[in-house]
Amino acid sequence: MAESRAATQRSGFGATMRRDAWWLELIPIVIVLGGFSIYATWRAFAGNYYEWGPYLSPFYSPLIKLGWWPLSPALLILWAPLGFRATCYYYRKAYYRAFFLDPPACGGGESHPDKYKGETAFPFILQNLHRYFLYVALIFLIILWYDALRAFWFDGHFGVGLGSLVLLANIALLSLYTFSCHSLRHIVGGKVDCFSCVTFGKPRHTAWRGTSFLNEHHMLFAWLSLFSVGLADLYIRLVASGSIQDLRLL
Repeated sequence: MAESRAATQRSGFGATMRRDAWWLELIPIVIVLGGFSIYATWRAFAGNYYEWGPYLSPFYSPLIKLGWWPLSPALLILWAPLGFRATCYYYRKAYYRAFFLDPPACGGGESHPDKYKGETAFPFILQNLHRYFLYVALIFLIILWYDALRAFWFDGHFGVGLGSLVLLANIALLSLYTFSCHSLRHIVGGKVDCFSCVTFGKPRHTAWRGTSFLNEHHMLFAWLSLFSVGLADLYIRLVASGSIQDLRLL
């Protein structure tokens, strides 16, 4: 092990004994995560076409309009979901490798291995706020569920539009992503050594088993929910701008 580590360090950045095309994993992450970041930034500053009928873009929910605020209302609330995703354990691994190349892959040589500080120095020490962003994200889930259910009411009557289903699918995937969170699993029961020895041990054990099952698919939910929230905003923007018409199913 010591000889392998020393050989990797001597060879420098990107050196590895792996024979597979490990770098192929980085390309879709750069394209998808980078493309989403550009689109989300543009939409956050746009401040238009975020509402149509009962539909409200998740980028702008909860919708806060203040007379003294001259910029897009999305900038008042997007810090919460952005903070939750940016500090997510899976996303940290993804963008550390794809954008920072630190390290570029498991078993790959780093550019400055002797200067590694982990997440103990600014700004990466802020990653430790992930649990607190989780608390805020849970509140946002309630709001987005309200928006999704409200999307089924047209002029005071129940109805189903394509946008209704888009928003419902989005909040379902966002819920799966949130409830599969590593921090939530730890809070529920990850730090408990004996469930029968703590208060509400049985329901906590049941909840822990449920979050553990979801946690196994956390990476999948992370990507699906990223696509769904972007597509939900895009659909509402296209409808609100008149580029397409909402398809009424009922």
